[in-house]
Amino acid sequence: MRAIDTNVLVHLLARDDAAQLAAAEDFIAKGAWVPLLALVETVWVLGTVYARKPVQIAVAIDMLLNHQHLVLERGDIVAAALTHYRSKARPGFSDCLMLEIARAAGHLPFGTFDKPLGRLQGALLLRA
Repeated sequence: MRAIDTNVLVHLLARDDAAQLAAAEDFIAKGAWVPLLALVETVWVLGTVYARKPVQIAVAIDMLLNHQHLVLERGDIVAAALTHYRSKARPGFSDCLMLEIARAAGHLPFGTFDKPLGRLQGALLLRA
């Protein structure tokens, strides 16, 4: 299966350049794999460059998880991270993803100084 880079994923979601969007859609039409790193970078770009709010980013991730032509690396972990990201604790998506990767690998507790992340099951809030 083909794989895509962050910039392809961003243009699929942002839909801000008609020519690049068409090229991206054409490329993924036969199916494409999205690496976790490309997903994390995309979330960062959407929040930083495009000023998308966490709710909008969550919708975008959900759309990617359910996209007919895309397969996300470790989609099960991404879905679990998305559940945390949508929680009232409001940790960042990359933090949620790291926690779920650690959980899947059997490496808990996940030590952190991040208070929102530290409230999640499996994380341990460290105190200095």
